[in-house]
Amino acid sequence: MRFLIASAIAFAVALIDLQAVTLGDLMSDPKLTPKRFANYFANFDFQLFPYVQTAEQFLSSQRGDCQDYAILADYVLSRKGYETRLIRVVMVGAMPHDVCYVTQTKSYLDYNNRVYFINLQRSDRRIREIATRVADSFSANWTSASVYTYNYKEDIKHMKLTVVKTDPPDEDPDAGNGS
Repeated sequence: MRFLIASAIAFAVALIDLQAVTLGDLMSDPKLTPKRFANYFANFDFQLFPYVQTAEQFLSSQRGDCQDYAILADYVLSRKGYETRLIRVVMVGAMPHDVCYVTQTKSYLDYNNRVYFINLQRSDRRIREIATRVADSFSANWTSASVYTYNYKEDIKHMKLTVVKTDPPDEDPDAGNGS
């Protein structure tokens, strides 16, 4: 009898895991925090796409890349009252990598770290520091990092500001003002 009950519970849990989270689920989660957001994606698979998937495509297929994840995090968390920024880090010998920085938690969400217990990466809000931390996670050297916005309806990225590693840090666009 215990075996049947345990089997039924395991089957029910497996069915729940198979159900994809929806944008409505994320938006209606009253306890959504950046950490809780990341937890929704622990079982997603990595698949590189040459374009930004719609939120619905990414969520229903449960596969995507750092760009899909960062953009969705920015979209959802900013609507939940968090101050977010999309940051794209260009590295030598590696694909560019996108993260979503959350001011209130002084950390960024990184698709590569969504499966870990500590799924938020602590960082100062300066673009140079975020780029350094991201590049270090790839054992790579970064060359530039940009803050951008993205709109699902327009399907266009708007670059807002860029930091170049070889420029003096005190000349960074976000030097001294914390933006």
